[in-house]
Amino acid sequence: MSRSPERMQLHFAETMMPRKPCFVALHLEAPVDFIRVDLGKGEHKAPSFRALNPNGKVPLLVDGDLALWESDAIMMHLALRQGSDLWPSDPRGQVEVQRWLSWAAHEFNPQAGTLYFEHVIRPMFGLGDVDTEAEAAALARTRKGLALLDAYLANRDFLLGPRLSLADISVAITFPYAPKANIPLGDYPAVARWNERLRALADWDHPFPEG
Repeated sequence: MSRSPERMQLHFAETMMPRKPCFVALHLEAPVDFIRVDLGKGEHKAPSFRALNPNGKVPLLVDGDLALWESDAIMMHLALRQGSDLWPSDPRGQVEVQRWLSWAAHEFNPQAGTLYFEHVIRPMFGLGDVDTEAEAAALARTRKGLALLDAYLANRDFLLGPRLSLADISVAITFPYAPKANIPLGDYPAVARWNERLRALADWDHPFPEG
């Protein structure tokens, strides 16, 4: 993949999905200028922003004439642009990563993400009290996902084995919010060990630029 000489612009807010490309950009020391979008002021709904992302959501990456939305696609673009094995070069590894990206998007993160919404986003934006029925259903389904991960990671350091990949970042993106969101990582020993490996990475806990 050809590399653009221009710096990229990564539009973000301090919420769950932008966390993924923000971490990858820092981890890979990518040539990125971070542009904070104030969701409280509705900057993501402005016509100038919607011209780049008609979904009106963050994250958004601008790389030359490319305006790219969706956090997993942005992570992949950053990895390819930087020549990183976070996106594997071998077809089998690519399929494995895509499997976990799909599972995260359709199975795990909607459940853990509901816990994140109820306990983090609601108070952040003053959206009222926790929906206890939604919370209970999401917790039960999140536990099923954590049990699957715990079994899979019993003899692995990361989802692809010995090395970090985009799969780990996407599947574990709710984990930094676990204490606030009541995601019970500690009940699953292999998951807890995996989480500590992620936390040992520079910028995992604090991927958002200050200021």
